[in-house]
Amino acid sequence: EYCENGAKALALPTKLGQSMTVKPSRGSDLIWVAKDTEGNKWFEAQISLLDFTPIKSTDDQKAAYIGKVLKSAVRLNSEFLDKWNGFKVETTLEFDKDWGLGSSSTLIYNVALWAEVNPYFLHFKVSNGSGYDVACAGAEGPIEYRFNDDQLSISQSDFNPKFKDKLFFIYLGQKQDSALEVEQYLKTIKVSSAQIDQISDLTEKIASSKSFGKFEQHLQTHEEIIGSILNRKPIKKEHFSNFWGSVKSLGAWGGDFIVATSDQPVKETMTYFKNKGYETIIPYRELILGE
Repeated sequence: EYCENGAKALALPTKLGQSMTVKPSRGSDLIWVAKDTEGNKWFEAQISLLDFTPIKSTDDQKAAYIGKVLKSAVRLNSEFLDKWNGFKVETTLEFDKDWGLGSSSTLIYNVALWAEVNPYFLHFKVSNGSGYDVACAGAEGPIEYRFNDDQLSISQSDFNPKFKDKLFFIYLGQKQDSALEVEQYLKTIKVSSAQIDQISDLTEKIASSKSFGKFEQHLQTHEEIIGSILNRKPIKKEHFSNFWGSVKSLGAWGGDFIVATSDQPVKETMTYFKNKGYETIIPYRELILGE
């Protein structure tokens, strides 16, 4: 959430994403079909191309969001829907839809490609978020991202630690509504410029760490600062107080994923989290793009 206030963030795009195909269809409406990793339909909608409202759908809230994205894309490029009368769009997720790895941001990025518009312009028309996840959708490896005073700064990061085999991502099973979290954060949390500078400085230290010990230290300090700003107890103190490494919340704090550092054997690390009831434990190399 601190990205919303202009702090620099280290973002690690995942290998898993979302694909989208667009074909002509009979009729004059847009048929939208979303499939999961197994190829099963998890969402369907018929959307009017006149006013982008749902005609019928399996989830009216999702259909309304897609309509909002399409309507905003048309405002940026009024001609992109002129090719055919009707369309059939099919999206396929490469990750579990509950994981919160960016189903909305990859959707925005893909629609922007289809409409031939700037993905950030489209993002800021439909969201209050910083846009770092949209940047991840188009990145080919780790990036450093900053959105400050209506200015975007995106640069490739040299983050490629020798200790990456000691990093693990664990799914907590508590999917967060990112848009709602950001809205609540912007309403209730005040962050000083000194705190923003401190967070940005820590991001740079984390990204450039050569020492595993220093990396763990910076990660823990970062977690404590964000915890104090949000008035929330860091996740390690809350749930993993006897874990030997560092544990850091990711994304909407306390929600989808955490990253854990461990200098113990992989099997021992996996066993620790499985004994806590967490089944999805993904080593760094398996998840992060660029590996």
